[in-house]
Amino acid sequence: MKKLISLLFMIALTLLVACGGNDTTEDDETNDTNTDQDRTVTIEDAIGEQTITGIPENIVVLEWSYAEHLLALGIQPAGVADLDGFHQWVNIDAEFDESVEDVGTRQEPNLEAISRLNPDLIIAVDFRHEQFLDSLGDIAPVVTFAPYGEEAIQDHYQNMIDEFQTVATIVDQEEEAESVLADLEQFLEDQKERVVEADLEGATYIATQAYSAQNTPVIRLFTDNSMVAQVMNNLGFENAYESDTVEVYGYSEVNVEALQNFQEENLQFLYIVQEDDNIFENQLKGNPVWENLSFVQEGNTHQLPGDTWTFGGTLSAKVLTETLVDAMVNE
Repeated sequence: MKKLISLLFMIALTLLVACGGNDTTEDDETNDTNTDQDRTVTIEDAIGEQTITGIPENIVVLEWSYAEHLLALGIQPAGVADLDGFHQWVNIDAEFDESVEDVGTRQEPNLEAISRLNPDLIIAVDFRHEQFLDSLGDIAPVVTFAPYGEEAIQDHYQNMIDEFQTVATIVDQEEEAESVLADLEQFLEDQKERVVEADLEGATYIATQAYSAQNTPVIRLFTDNSMVAQVMNNLGFENAYESDTVEVYGYSEVNVEALQNFQEENLQFLYIVQEDDNIFENQLKGNPVWENLSFVQEGNTHQLPGDTWTFGGTLSAKVLTETLVDAMVNE
């Protein structure tokens, strides 16, 4: 009888300990949830100080570069403006899940589509979405960036890094952001080594994006504050084009006659064109001004793919870096 009582006592004690252990686990999980919900972070955006409560998980993004920031951090947004356009122009390996919804255009976001997603954060930009901010704010908290603000345009590459870190802070992924940036820095160093091995370090260049408007050639010359020029300069190249002013978008628009100002020996000419709108093979073919330029005569012209994206985030910066080096080294 005593043995039976002892056995029953041991069973009861075991059950009591087990139940107590389960309660502790549940308490820990609850405490973790409460910690996430109670977390607040204050950032400075285009409007002023914004305090975000909790860790946003259901995020709608109205400008491509910030959607790319989330992808770089391993986060899938709930919605993105103009998904088709993103897939056409932003050339990166990271992809959106099928669950990601299109929420209208970048210029005119679809407020109903955004509301249906019940987001806990919306990311906007001031130059596109100022007139929508009140309506967006009725749906969810809004963080508004100013990528073409007075300070931002001084160095588009550094501003991209700063904005990426801000997004990482908002979603509590600062350590992941540090890893992404370290990887980008190492990638840049590896690509720079290719430049050194090709004996191209210090070479002068001008970089352009060209297209036709009403059958008239338009040439964008990238200035030193642009993403392209900053990447090229970090690789050890020297931009031959200097603008008298800080260009808001990182380029000046010129005609072919302006290229006559760049006639130094061994100057490298990089250009981005669409295959169906290559002004150098169409409108300018046989044009004496174009044909007699020194870099054309010397064969120092380098075409980049039409989907070379020059306004993106860290993932696009890696693609841009490799594309520029490929164009210079492999031709």
